[in-house]
Amino acid sequence: MRVFTPMEMAEHTGSKYLGILVAARFARELNALPTETVPGRFGKKLTTRAAETMADGRIDFELTKRRRHPGE
Repeated sequence: MRVFTPMEMAEHTGSKYLGILVAARFARELNALPTETVPGRFGKKLTTRAAETMADGRIDFELTKRRRHPGE
């Protein structure tokens, strides 16, 4: 298992916390896909693959403002 430093995760996002959140969301998306559509799915854990992809800067993401419900 590869260890990712906080600086690796922050390199493409500006924040180590944001890097981890984006990688976690990407891992959930990979997990939701049908097994046959994810090549090499059983080689590495999906969280490791997502963290590698984030550290390499291959995930495009966009931050959106949180919606507030009326009355909050």
